[in-house]
Parts: sequence; C-alpha cells; structure tokens
Amino acid sequence: MDKPARKAYRKHNSFVELRHKHAGAEQTARARIGAVRSRSDLAAVLSAAHRAIYTQAMADIFGESTTAGGPRFALSPNVIEEINAITDEALPRYLVHRYRYEIFPQKYIVDDFPPYLQIEPSSVCNYRCVFCFETDKTFTRKSAGFMGHMKLDTFKRVVDAADGRVEFLSLASRGEPLLCPDIVPMLAYTRGKFLNLKLNTNASLLDEEKCHAILQSGVKTLVFSADAAAEPLYSQLRVGGKLDKVLANIERFQKIRATQYAGTGLITRVSGVKVNDTQNLDSMQRLWGGLADQVAFVEYNPWENTYQQPINDIAAPCSDLWRRMFVWWDGKVNPCDTDYKSTLSVGSIGDCGLGELWTSEAYERLRRNHLERRRRDQSPCNRCTVV
Repeated sequence: MDKPARKAYRKHNSFVELRHKHAGAEQTARARIGAVRSRSDLAAVLSAAHRAIYTQAMADIFGESTTAGGPRFALSPNVIEEINAITDEALPRYLVHRYRYEIFPQKYIVDDFPPYLQIEPSSVCNYRCVFCFETDKTFTRKSAGFMGHMKLDTFKRVVDAADGRVEFLSLASRGEPLLCPDIVPMLAYTRGKFLNLKLNTNASLLDEEKCHAILQSGVKTLVFSADAAAEPLYSQLRVGGKLDKVLANIERFQKIRATQYAGTGLITRVSGVKVNDTQNLDSMQRLWGGLADQVAFVEYNPWENTYQQPINDIAAPCSDLWRRMFVWWDGKVNPCDTDYKSTLSVGSIGDCGLGELWTSEAYERLRRNHLERRRRDQSPCNRCTVV
C-alpha cells in the first residue's frame, strides 16, 4: 500500500473527519455549559488552581477571554459529544481536565500529574497492520522482551495512583487490550473512577463476556479500530483480521448495549487510519454508521519503523511531552509510543509514583531539549514527526 509522505503530525488533533449522529449537539452542549456556569455550587468542589482553569475555560468558550493572543480552548466535535454524555455535576471537572489536555501542551505547562494516561494491558497483538510497529519483528520477537501482558496487581496500582488525579485515560497502546488474560477484572476495577476512560480494540476478540465487561465498566468511549468498509481492503490494511468476524462482533455488542444497557452514556466510535485515497468515509459511514455513534478517520503517522526513519528537520517541541504519559504492561513508564522500544523510559511505576515520574528530572530534561530546539540531538525524537 502506498502511504502519504512524512510531515509534521499533530496527534492531539489528528481527525481527518469525524461524523456523529446528533444534530444540534453543539447548541445543546453550550446551553448546558451556560447553565452549569450559573451554579457556583458545582465549581465549589474544585481546588483554587482548578477553579482558575475552569474560569479561563468558560471565558474561552464564550469568547470573553481578555488574554491577548495564545491558544484558546474550543469545543471540538468529540468534546461536544463527551460533554453531552456526562452529568452537570461532573462538567466543571471535565472542563478543567480537558483544558489541561488541550491547552497546557500548547503553553508548555506542567503541573503535578499528566493530563492523560495510557495504560497498556498488553503489548501483544493478533494483527499486523501495515501502519503499525507490530510489523517490526525486532519488537515482536519474543526473545526481545517487549511482548507481555499486564498483571492485575500492576493494573490496580496504576489505577489507584491515577484515581482522583488523572481523569482522562486510555486502555490501549502498543497491543490489543482484549488479549490480556486479566482484561475482564481490569475493566471491572475501573467502574466509577474516571471522567473519560477510553478503550481501543480491533474487536476481533469481542465475545459476549467482554461485551458485558465493557458495558459494566468505567469505559466512557469505546473505539473500534477499522480502516475499511469492504474486503479485500480491510484485510490488506489490518493483516490477520477478517472484516466479517469484526462486523459480527460489533453487531453483537450493539445488540447487547441496546437491549440491556440503554442509557449508559457510552460513546462508540469506528475509527480508521487514513493511509491512502482508496479509503472512503462515505462507505465507512454506510457500513458502520448504524453500529456506532461516530465514524472517523485519523491521519496516518509513520511510526511503524521509527528507528529506521531518516533524521528530519522538525524542530517544534513534541506536545505529548506535556500531554500524556504511557505505562507499559510491565510497569515501565515512557513519554510516547512512537518510541515503542522504550529508549526514552523515565522509570517504572514500581519504583515511584505517577506524579514523581511526570515531574522527574529525566522527563524535564527531555522537555528542555525540545524547548531549546535540540530535538535533533535526541533519538528517536529526531526521526519522529509528532509535534
């Protein structure tokens, strides 16, 4: 498959297009935000620092900000959908943490904890997608030591450390989460803990037990990764996968959701990587639109062989250094997943806490290198396109 040329990649705003079902969703969200703003009791639970962020987020949303220049917090389509799926009581906290996720990386602000945490239940995958580092045999070879599944005790330790401190998390990173032997009890442990917990899956292993586990868990956004609406394109891109099996699994999930878990507020999305022009969102919408709340494509990021890429001239700092932190299956903490072999690891969750790792000297040194435009001296940052 031909792939697009390399260019700077903005992962935090990587949607080529996102389509959703709800007409008038932005007006509804704005009306709710306005109503919540008028209730001082809902913001009273915030700390002084978070109240200041909340006030600024409201000013940005309603065009009242007096700060000259600089980034402004705005309501993107996926944010609007998330706002409409949470309670009024949770909305102030949501806006604070969304502001931290969106704006802090643009202003290079670091506070006590990462705005976003990605937890890897498994680095193993049953697919070999053409755009993924799972195609790198030096990574997937068992003897290399990168393959494994997170233990339940490790998962609980990470979740406990994040609870009340990090509100946006993903259960996904280098592998397929549903391959983890402990994924069902892991999902159960997340119940009621986070404002926005996202699970990414290729849905090939989505049996009835896992459908119920997801729907009973703390998952708020479920992303089914699929890049095509027909064969042979699907299996050409997602090597090892079969479209008919995935389609049947998602149909089962939707039936269980509709008949037994109506009104849960879960957002489902079918999301593909836009690799070439043979992929079409209209055809994706026709196939998947009745089975998911959203259908989207994200930009392709050439990360499948980071370490073999040529050194590039990108000097802008990588925003992920201020946005998210990754915890691998074995507890190792890494600043990104483009560095999928962990050459930039800042430590382990077994050695110190999330906050300590996030503000550690190793992390700060990496941030300084990027801010001082010395990205070219840092490997594999000098071969990466994420900004």
